Amino acid sequence: MPAAPAVKVWVLTDGKPGMENQCLGLAEALGFLPVIKRIKPRFPWSVLPPHCWLKPLLAPSLGGDQLKPPWPSVLISTGRQTVAPALAIKKANLGNTFCIQIQNPAIWHHHFDILVVPAHDGIRGKNAIITVGALNRITKEKLLQASLKLRSTINFLPRPLVSVLVGGSNKHYRMTNASVRSLAEKLLTLSTKHGVGLALTCSRRTSPEAEDTLRTILSRSPSWFWDGKGENPYFGLLGLADAIVVTADSVSMISEACTTGKPVYIATLEGGSEKFERFQESLQKSGITRPFNGTLENWRYQPLDDTQRVAAEIKRRMS
Repeated sequence: MPAAPAVKVWVLTDGKPGMENQCLGLAEALGFLPVIKRIKPRFPWSVLPPHCWLKPLLAPSLGGDQLKPPWPSVLISTGRQTVAPALAIKKANLGNTFCIQIQNPAIWHHHFDILVVPAHDGIRGKNAIITVGALNRITKEKLLQASLKLRSTINFLPRPLVSVLVGGSNKHYRMTNASVRSLAEKLLTLSTKHGVGLALTCSRRTSPEAEDTLRTILSRSPSWFWDGKGENPYFGLLGLADAIVVTADSVSMISEACTTGKPVYIATLEGGSEKFERFQESLQKSGITRPFNGTLENWRYQPLDDTQRVAAEIKRRMS
């Protein structure tokens, strides 16, 4: 169904940037300009499973944007806390809201019109569209524009340029001092042996101690760190890089790096999970990524295009 001004679209999330970007990326690929609704349920809704939310349209309004008519024609949502409100919106709109849920809702799978789920989640069904990784907002045009903005800032770095995307600890991985030192020393080896320039950006989850360790060790190499001020250079780093190193903790960052078609190395951290391991193994077996060991290689692969592919399939099903 082609985008039109009459189509009202909501993006519904709990406000986590990585999750929200997946919804926005899909909305943009569909040609929509969505209204963003962020919910922040308070206790007890914040700890209750979706089937226990007795008033799902009221509960989120206690700690976020209000959910009230006029209802959207299309709703794109993600995250456990959006499951009950999303389906309540569909019911309140007498079934006239087309509900797209990104990632496994854990319950009521068949109540959604579309489920967009990564292969490593193991969810299948007639309403499921399977992806390799996470959806994103990356396009060639965005990377080009971001590259033009950043180029003059990091032109002093030698080529080839390796962009390093640093995450942090989460419920599956631990960015310990040992893992950070290992990453930094491998990057230093990469720089001294291959003469590469290093451009690094840290995430919200990167601890100050981890960033300090990286800065100290890499002070002996031609390197640049984003200081967290001004516009985020993330897209520019992807666009300008000759190769990319990503820490293993983030499916989103890895997926985004793999949309570029450039060599992507995965830097290991302590911990892990079966789902993350299935995801990373699938990329390695497909020849997309390789483990990072401080060396520099070059290889080609078909860039991930999950977002555009999913958008095309949703348009077909809505037509």
